[in-house]
Amino acid sequence: MKYTEIREEHNASTVTQFLLLGFSDLPDLQGFLFGMFSIMYLIILIGNSFIIVITRIDPALQKPMYFFLANFSSLEICYVSVTLPRILFNIATQERSISMLSCATQMCFFLMLGATECFLLAVMSYDRYVAICNPLNYQLIMNPTKCTQLAAGSWLGGIPVQIGQTCQIFSLNFCNSNQINHFFCDLPPILKLACGDTSVNELSVYLVAMLFVAFPFMLILASYTKIIATILRLPTATGRAKAFSTCSSHLLVVFLFFGSATVTYLRPKSTHSPGIDKLLSLFYTIVTPMFNPLIYSLRNKDVIVAMRKLLLIK
Repeated sequence: MKYTEIREEHNASTVTQFLLLGFSDLPDLQGFLFGMFSIMYLIILIGNSFIIVITRIDPALQKPMYFFLANFSSLEICYVSVTLPRILFNIATQERSISMLSCATQMCFFLMLGATECFLLAVMSYDRYVAICNPLNYQLIMNPTKCTQLAAGSWLGGIPVQIGQTCQIFSLNFCNSNQINHFFCDLPPILKLACGDTSVNELSVYLVAMLFVAFPFMLILASYTKIIATILRLPTATGRAKAFSTCSSHLLVVFLFFGSATVTYLRPKSTHSPGIDKLLSLFYTIVTPMFNPLIYSLRNKDVIVAMRKLLLIK
């Protein structure tokens, strides 16, 4: 496959499309990669859809915790569908060109859904905080109206800022190259292609990352600090074990997602490596959503019971 690279130092506005190089440096593994990503996509769709179904139909799961879990599973399906179908299309057809508008649209939805994931994980930690630290008032505080408002705020909260950030990035001139050494349109590789001084744009990325990544993560840490302190004061070992079991799944997902996302977006542009960026991006865009249903189902007794009941019905 031959790629056409655009280098227009004097007329950068002629760049109207990009080339997503993706995994083109592994020509002998294209068939294997297509099969692997197809299987992973199916696992993500089936696993998260299954979580959505059982949390909707099982009476024992009609609780705020599982309402947010259903929202989270819906989000994971949307989040992965922004990138994985395009990856599969590029591998299957070896057609790697993407228009600037399509690239901007993909980036915008990816950033908006990423912000939603950060907020929703923070909301889920708040739910666990209220359940464990203030159990007598849990039903009063986490009432259906409050849960709906928190979920809606998580879905909608990042939209204006991320649209603005996408418009800011794609208002730049691109003259270094039109080849994106990544498998989707992400901020770090796009910024690398921009002409001139991008320090203001990098600062903007850092500020937005602090707002949508670091701030929710700090809220999660604060919630779990109080949760752990409360659990350790429980009088029985059984009570402590039960309380820890309700939080361990969420904590694991939090560290998997925030760990890889933080390294990606809070590093200086000069330290970015295409290989490491791809690996980290694969981790938080595909691998984590694939394991989330397993983490939440295998480590949650209520979900296991609901799954058994559903399978027995069938």
